[in-house]
Amino acid sequence: MRNESILVVDDATEIRFSISEVLRREGFAVDVACDGQEAIEKFGKNYFDVVITDLAMPKKNGMDVLCFLKEHSPETICIIITGFGTIQGAVEAMRQGAFDYLTKPVKLEEVIVVVDKALEVRELKRENRSLRQELRDIHGFDRIVGASKAMQEVFELVEKVAKADSTVLITGESGTGKELIAHALHYNSERKDRPFIPVNCAAIPGGLLESELFGHEKGAFTHAINTRIGRFELANKGTIFLDEIGEMSPVLQVKLLRFLQERQFERVGGVKTIHVDVRIIAATNIDLEEAFRKGSFRDDLYYRLNVIPIHIPPLKERPEDIPLLIQHFLLKFCSGERTCIEGIEKDAIKCLVSYDWPGNVRELENIIERMVILANGPMITVRDIPNSILESTGQLPVADSSMATLPEDGLSLSSAVGLLEKTLILQALDRTGWVKNQAAKLLKMNRTTLIEKMKKQNLMIPNSKGAKQNTTKLVQ
Repeated sequence: MRNESILVVDDATEIRFSISEVLRREGFAVDVACDGQEAIEKFGKNYFDVVITDLAMPKKNGMDVLCFLKEHSPETICIIITGFGTIQGAVEAMRQGAFDYLTKPVKLEEVIVVVDKALEVRELKRENRSLRQELRDIHGFDRIVGASKAMQEVFELVEKVAKADSTVLITGESGTGKELIAHALHYNSERKDRPFIPVNCAAIPGGLLESELFGHEKGAFTHAINTRIGRFELANKGTIFLDEIGEMSPVLQVKLLRFLQERQFERVGGVKTIHVDVRIIAATNIDLEEAFRKGSFRDDLYYRLNVIPIHIPPLKERPEDIPLLIQHFLLKFCSGERTCIEGIEKDAIKCLVSYDWPGNVRELENIIERMVILANGPMITVRDIPNSILESTGQLPVADSSMATLPEDGLSLSSAVGLLEKTLILQALDRTGWVKNQAAKLLKMNRTTLIEKMKKQNLMIPNSKGAKQNTTKLVQ
């Protein structure tokens, strides 16, 4: 038995009967109506997934039924039945939103094929809507963490300008979340159901960036064996995000300026002018005003891009956001079955808050992930914080005679030696960016010996599969 319900509408009794019977045999719930007026009345009591309606009927015809469905039940699929002489009317009905039409005499096997196809297309549309909503949820404001006054001002500005089509220039240090803001602008705009196309201008060599942005024609250069559609064409009706715009070459800056002025371009090696409708969002971590004063960036391009500026403050200017970000990343990295970490101690949070974070949110995220993986106990403590941060914040223990003082109640010598060994290994790894060869040289030992000691101290990054999880108390 299928879940879908179908209404068959026709003033000819034999057609109503034959179509409804074949649909019932397929497992559909079927009702019938003798004209458009009765069909509309039935919608007052029931919902139908599909309506199969004759075009020419007394009282209200098939077009009247279609118009009613468009206004009152847009999810319902409408299939038109038409005679040979009224095919033009069926074509017009499809222009108005009908899914398909069947010609008389109706082939009953064709009815099943068209209905199944219509339901399949509707399901795909629903899935697409669901995916688009999921994207909007993922890239909405909830993903951007910040309760500080500075970030609240950013959120308010994004909300104001998201609905507009104005060009936006996002500035801020590396790792502050400029791409997150670009996503939020797009997925809260009228273009949210259209493409969002990101381009990292610093990651693509200058000679290739022009082709990447504007596309090229077959044979435009040596390896152009096919015509390529550029990012601007792919972003038509949507948004293009030009990240690291300050790294763009002077030659390409001229071509981008022309596009911003005219909203048209030619592919590399082409002569046909292409018009597109895209919103431009650019981002940079360099001072573009200083760049054009030095001659490395065009001032006219800067003014074209800087219609609405949005500046993302660095993390050191909003330390009140750090505890929220810590909890956010703990939830992220303690999901599934990756870890048995329960949370982080207050002293560790205070230490992280006092750090300047030159790499901003991205650096904080990486540090939290590392600590979650390498922590020795269920709670992350100050001892789990990398020595580079402890040293910068003045909390790295200093080796002096007091460290060698034997407590009155004694101590475990092996544990004390092990802790010192672990501290020195972590310091060497942090100083060398976790490059084991370099860390081994600092510690005057072989690389294999270092690896064995790292395994003994549980400093190797483990395979996350099979680990346990406990995220009941993340921040204490």
